[in-house]
Amino acid sequence: MKGKQLLLLAAALVVLGVAGLMLRERESSRLATAKVGMGGKLLGDLDVNAVASFRVQSGTNQLVVAREGETWVVKQRGNYPAAFNTLADFLRKLADLKVTRPVEAGPSRLPALDLVEPEKGKGVRLELVDGAGKTLRSVLLGKSYTKGGDDGSPFGGGFASGRYVMVGGDIKTVALVSDGMANVDVRAEDWLDKEFIKVEQPRRIELVRPEATNRFTLVRTNDTAEWQLADAKDDEKADPGKTGLFSSVLGSPTFNDVVVNPDLAALGLDKPDVARITTASGFVYEVKIGRPQANEDRPVQVFVTAALESQRVPGKDEKPEDKEKLDKEFKEALAKKEAKLKSEQALSKWTYLVSKWTMDALLKNRGDLLPDKKAADAAPAPANPGLPSIPELKLPGN
Repeated sequence: MKGKQLLLLAAALVVLGVAGLMLRERESSRLATAKVGMGGKLLGDLDVNAVASFRVQSGTNQLVVAREGETWVVKQRGNYPAAFNTLADFLRKLADLKVTRPVEAGPSRLPALDLVEPEKGKGVRLELVDGAGKTLRSVLLGKSYTKGGDDGSPFGGGFASGRYVMVGGDIKTVALVSDGMANVDVRAEDWLDKEFIKVEQPRRIELVRPEATNRFTLVRTNDTAEWQLADAKDDEKADPGKTGLFSSVLGSPTFNDVVVNPDLAALGLDKPDVARITTASGFVYEVKIGRPQANEDRPVQVFVTAALESQRVPGKDEKPEDKEKLDKEFKEALAKKEAKLKSEQALSKWTYLVSKWTMDALLKNRGDLLPDKKAADAAPAPANPGLPSIPELKLPGN
């Protein structure tokens, strides 16, 4: 073999060797990536403490939840406080979200997986942003995966057990995760802090309604006493079976949503029903209630005041050794009342939508508190109804 041919052969062997090495390294890299992807964290080492806000977009609808100082707020609800526990759980689960399996998908398959930007398709875009406005992570959420009915088929008869996702806009990151991520929602009301007023130990309830004949005031002296009509007429007496529910009225209510920039006239809050509730601890709740809306929720505004005793009055026969303990208990109870008052007074800035069944307990007509008229007017039944009367028996000589 001539020298020139030997050189060409040697060069060819070098090229083939290099190509083989590159191919092997590429395959090794692919396998390594697949190994890391399977069971790995979708968002890598995400620092949830660096997240200052997140955005969710579905179609033309958008949700922004952001940190304002020490409080998280929902921008679409006029910066109403967000439910911190819900938010914290969401971010922790998102940071721990793992890949069930990587998915090989070309551009043509993305629409079938709903991995299309929300402006053009059914995808839902989630962005996590830091305090400087920099996007930390961006995820496109696609179709739900249904176990027993793959790819979310409505005929599979299974249940949603995962979701197709793509990190950023990188098609190489398309994967299936084991969480359906149903809580990634643009419904602003689902992110609100639903803590509301809590009326404890009511003693006086006054309902002022536009119709003067339906106004009433109920009072009681303690937690077990029956409610009495404070303004009862001679022929009126409250029916305990109908007034008992007032003992727990607004004891643990919640609300469905917050109204931003409310039109008071449209909501009926320009001429509302007004309930004034006074409690044993001195709290006074003024609750303004508007007209039912399309879904029958009632618009509600609440205003809270309280005359709290700042000093404890020692008992008549109080022993000196008991004073320190009783003073401590009084201060602790006062601190709780002051915190409750501050929290509930902050609610006065907003207008709420409260379910119909919650407000129905208050919105009674005066006649609803009285015994049923038919029952009260009914004549007493005979001792033996249905039996013929027995004529008087006269004995001879009488």
